[in-house]
Amino acid sequence: MEIARIVVVALVVAVGVAYYRRLMDGPSSSGRSSRRAEALGFLPQSAQNTQQAVADAELERAKSAAARGRWESAAQLLARTREQRDWARRSLYSDALGSHRAARPDSWLDAWEAAAGPDDPDLALVRARATVSLAWHLRGGGWAKDTSREQFAGFHDTLARAPRLNARAAELSPDDPSPYVSEIWAALGLGYSREKMRQIWKEITARDPYHYGAHCAALQYWCAKWRGSEDLAVSFAREAVAKAPRGSLLNALPLIAWYEHRDDDAEEDDFRAPYVVAMVDAALADVAAAPSDHPDTTSVRHLLAYFLTRQGRHEAALQQFRLVDGYVDALPWRYWEDPAAVYCLWRNRAVKGVRRS
Repeated sequence: MEIARIVVVALVVAVGVAYYRRLMDGPSSSGRSSRRAEALGFLPQSAQNTQQAVADAELERAKSAAARGRWESAAQLLARTREQRDWARRSLYSDALGSHRAARPDSWLDAWEAAAGPDDPDLALVRARATVSLAWHLRGGGWAKDTSREQFAGFHDTLARAPRLNARAAELSPDDPSPYVSEIWAALGLGYSREKMRQIWKEITARDPYHYGAHCAALQYWCAKWRGSEDLAVSFAREAVAKAPRGSLLNALPLIAWYEHRDDDAEEDDFRAPYVVAMVDAALADVAAAPSDHPDTTSVRHLLAYFLTRQGRHEAALQQFRLVDGYVDALPWRYWEDPAAVYCLWRNRAVKGVRRS
C-alpha cells in the first residue's frame, strides 16, 4: 500500500486534527472539569504516563536502567517471559524495550551483546524490534508530502534490515511468536503481499492462536489505510472472535476495526447504533472473563472507556477510567499529538456525564 497514506505507525504518534482541538477548547476540558475529576481521585494531565498503557514496576525499572546503559534488568525480564512461555508479556516487553533509541550505535543493546554474545535469544528479539522502531522513527508520522527524501531513504534502508533480524530471533527461540509479530510491522512498511502476510500469520497462530498483540498488529495490515480494506479488516476481526475462547480479549477487534474506519466521520448516533453497543458489551464481557494478570486487559479498557463515553454510558465509562488512569499509551489516545490531553478530555466528559445524571 502507498506509504503516502500512513497516518499513524508503530510507536509513532499522528498529528491531531482540528476537531479535537475544538473539543479541547470546549467546556468539557475546562479547569472546572479537571478539578471535578481530580476531586474523585483521578490524576491530572501532567501526571499521565504516555510511555506505557499499564502500570508495571518491573518494566519501568528495566526501562530506566536501560536509559542509563544498564541491560541486566531487561535481560532478566525477557528471559523470564521466554522460560515461562508468556508470549503476550514477552511481546509487550520487547516492544517497550525495543525503542528506536535502543537501535542506535553504542546503546545498552551493544553492551548487552558484548556481555552475552550475539546468540542470546532475548537480545536478538529486542534488537529486531528496535530496528523496526528506528525505521518508523526515521520516517516520522507525517504525510508523504511532508516527509523528505532523506527520511524515506533512512526508513527503507533501516527497515530492509528487519526481516533478517526477525528471522534470526525466530531461529534462536523457535517456539516464540514475538519475532513474527515484529515482522508484521516490517510487512506494513515493506509492502508485503497478502499471501506473504498469511504465511507470517500461520507462524504466529501455530505458536499462540489467541495472541492479542499479534491480532492487533495483523488487523492494522488488513485495514484500508495499509494493505487491506474495511471489509477485510472486519472479516479478520469477526473470524478471530468466532474462534476465540472467552477471556482472550479478541472481542475488542471488531471495535478496533470500526474505530479505524468510522471514527473520523462518526456522529454520536453512530456510536449508539445497536450493533456498536453490542460490540462494546461483548468486549466488556471478554475483559471480565480475562485472567487477572493478562498484560493486555488495560489496553482494552482504554478503548472501552472511550466508546462507553461516546455512547453516553458514563457510569460504565468511569469504571474503566478508574482502572487505567495514570498510563495512557493506548488506543485511541496514542494516535494524537498529546495523548494525555485527549485522554483527560474524554475522562472528564465521563465525569461530567455522571454528575449530570
